[in-house]
Parts: sequence; C-alpha cells; structure tokens
Amino acid sequence: MKQYGKIIFVCENGTTRAPMAEAIMKEYTLKYPVEIESRGLVVLFPEPLNQKAEAVLISNGINMDDKMSRQIEESDLQEANLILTMEAAQKEKIFEEYQGAVQADVEVLTELVGDELEILNPYGGTLQSYGLCYETLNKTIQKLVKLINEGEE
Repeated sequence: MKQYGKIIFVCENGTTRAPMAEAIMKEYTLKYPVEIESRGLVVLFPEPLNQKAEAVLISNGINMDDKMSRQIEESDLQEANLILTMEAAQKEKIFEEYQGAVQADVEVLTELVGDELEILNPYGGTLQSYGLCYETLNKTIQKLVKLINEGEE
C-alpha cells in the first residue's frame, strides 16, 4: 500500500461511523505520520458526534471532545489522500458528485482490508448496536493499520 498524507473516513452524515473510525485509527501507531480525519456525505450544518457513538468511544477510553461533522469537499479528493467509505453506495456517490474522485484513492474500508461485509450503520439502534459497530470498526482498522505498516506495494 502506498503512503498517504491523509486518511479520511466517510459515512452518511459524519456523526457516527466515520468519526468512530477516525478515533479508533488515531489510537494505533503508524510507521509514518498521517493525518486522520472524518467527513460526511450529507452535512447541511456541523453536528456533534452521535451521543451513543460518543458513549461507546468513552467506554473504550477514547475521548472525541468537540468533534463536529464536516462535509466532504472536492479539496479532500487529492491523490495523496486515501478516502475510505463505510458502504459501496457511499463510494459510488462520491464518484457521481465529485470530479476529483477519479484522481483520489476512494475505497470501501472493508473491501480494502479483504472483509466481505460493510460496516453497518447503527443509527437509531440500541447502545449495544453502537458497541458492535465499534468492535467491527476496531477489527477492520487493525487490518488497515497492518496494511499501512507493511509498506509499499
């Protein structure tokens, strides 16, 4: 896997899965410095982290104080950036709506690491479903960190 300057996790509204992925990824050590951020595909105005997602992160010793959702922008879609979506439909939407997507590396997180299932959206579910989402993200991101730390293609 090539070196990236920035890894941007993307989910629907930027308040649950993407910021959880960002927070988890920041807990791991990468062999080279990488900016890690999260964005939403539909962010009409900045919103704080989903309360259940925040509770799950805190229970796992991760604090995302003052985290606000941000809209993905054309400027995020650069060759030096790795854009990771939670679902194939989100990847397709980026390619439909942003011209810069062709030069960026846009991947579905789970596909990139060789997993078959997408990261399910726990929105509206129980705290337990958010916990399950965290566990799934954590396992997937462990594989991503391994890919990154194993170096060049």
